[in-house]
Amino acid sequence: MDQTALNELIRRFFDAFVSGPDCEERLDALPELFIPQAVIVRTCGSEPLAYTVDEFIAPRRVLLTGGTLTGFREWALDGRLDVFGDIAHWYGAYAKEGRQDGVAFTGRGMKTIQFVRTAAGWRISAAAWDDERPGVVMS
Repeated sequence: MDQTALNELIRRFFDAFVSGPDCEERLDALPELFIPQAVIVRTCGSEPLAYTVDEFIAPRRVLLTGGTLTGFREWALDGRLDVFGDIAHWYGAYAKEGRQDGVAFTGRGMKTIQFVRTAAGWRISAAAWDDERPGVVMS
């Protein structure tokens, strides 16, 4: 049951980052996947940038609904999910594609997502990601 609930949480997390119909609704529902104190960190070859849940969602909402980023989606590739008691961790690859200002692009990277069991069920407590770039390539 934990595996099923956690896999559903992972799916909903990635599904939130799809431009087009129902994007606003998916982004509005995204905070319920996290504990209020969650931290999200972007690395991607620069100094790590930590976000609160709201700080993380706000610029992505602008990108996904503003019209300059179209046909965008992110999805999980292979990953490993470990569960112990009331904590869990997913570490896996992901891919993305879309069109920015009419120019098609693709990308891949790795994400780490940590979960805790709450009275309301499993929630994300932390997430971090790094994308492929010269010198950092997934095998």
